Amino acid sequence: MTTTPSLRSHADLRALDSGALRAVLRAGQYAGTTAGLADGRLQSNIVILPRAQAADFRAFCEANPKPCPLNAITAPGQPAFPGLGRDIDLRSDLPFYHVYRHGVLAERTADITHLWQPDFTGFALGCSFTFERALISAGIPIRHIERGTVVPMYRTGIQTVRRGVFGGPVVMTMRPIRRDRLEEVMQICARFPHAHGTPMHVGDPAGVGLSSLDHPDWGEPVPVAANEIPVFWGCGVTPQVALLEAALPIAITHAPGSMLVTDLDETKVPRPEADTILPTETEET
Repeated sequence: MTTTPSLRSHADLRALDSGALRAVLRAGQYAGTTAGLADGRLQSNIVILPRAQAADFRAFCEANPKPCPLNAITAPGQPAFPGLGRDIDLRSDLPFYHVYRHGVLAERTADITHLWQPDFTGFALGCSFTFERALISAGIPIRHIERGTVVPMYRTGIQTVRRGVFGGPVVMTMRPIRRDRLEEVMQICARFPHAHGTPMHVGDPAGVGLSSLDHPDWGEPVPVAANEIPVFWGCGVTPQVALLEAALPIAITHAPGSMLVTDLDETKVPRPEADTILPTETEET
């Protein structure tokens, strides 16, 4: 008889280090957000796709570093990121995954071991949790966190630099920032190029093709006070939109809020080459 593992609460896990937290996730004992867990450890968005599209996806990330900051790449077929942490298993170390088939969300699952293919290549991309934590530590309020809502995300009129089958609009998140703290925000975020870095746009939403902030494509709207200005960062939904438009036979990503928690200090800039360098077409032929 198969027993279902008992789920643990977010509060139960706050004291765990990154390795212990991944062990809990691998055992299927937690199904919530990773925000606020493994304090100070780098968290990453995840994309997994067949090797045939991996070189183009890497090129897409490198051509669009603000919305798609590339932190690490697995060797084809290997579900590990040696440069990001000890004993990471990409098949089971996230709370939830989204599985896309031909551009459609087909499955939401807590384990992808049964779906793993010998040619799968994994990508770890920077996450906004990193710079948000730094801003909060500096006493800069983050409106959606204060309100307990999901950050507003907008499909902008700005297009990514296309590489192969990957392209589409840049998705941006918006956070209201007090005008007198804007320069401080810029300086703090400049320390995190591996986690979206400095904002892509400040001020009038029309500058990125938006007529209003009232209706985000994802997340929930937040008010902008008279002494604040809307500030827009590149968003990790951008590569997911590119994956949907590419309509690959299969692609897997993290579910929103369900990140890979690594062993790295989030203030350190990872080097993707620490894991693998994808072969070029010339090398493959």
